[in-house]
Amino acid sequence: MKLYYVYILECSDTSFYVGISSNTEKRLEEHNSGLNKESYTYNRRPVVLKWMEPFTNPEQAIAFEKQLKGWSRRKKLALIQGDWENLVEFSKNYTQFGKNRSS
Repeated sequence: MKLYYVYILECSDTSFYVGISSNTEKRLEEHNSGLNKESYTYNRRPVVLKWMEPFTNPEQAIAFEKQLKGWSRRKKLALIQGDWENLVEFSKNYTQFGKNRSS
């Protein structure tokens, strides 16, 4: 059974990059080697793997990758840290609950 991993990298500028791969070790090497000068991570190397989740279904992995890309920085950080309480809190609608919560 082939696995697909959705992953979060932390770049040298502290930004996060979300991607998907069936071989995260190889993909991390590709990000850090700078093969593609047009990639987001090229000028933000080195990158460090901070989080990943395996999927057996590639469509589910792609859907989750797209979902993560839309998350705020603080929500991604809560996921990386396993901070489920804040992950739920940061998922709430800003207009209803306000932006001024901890970041």
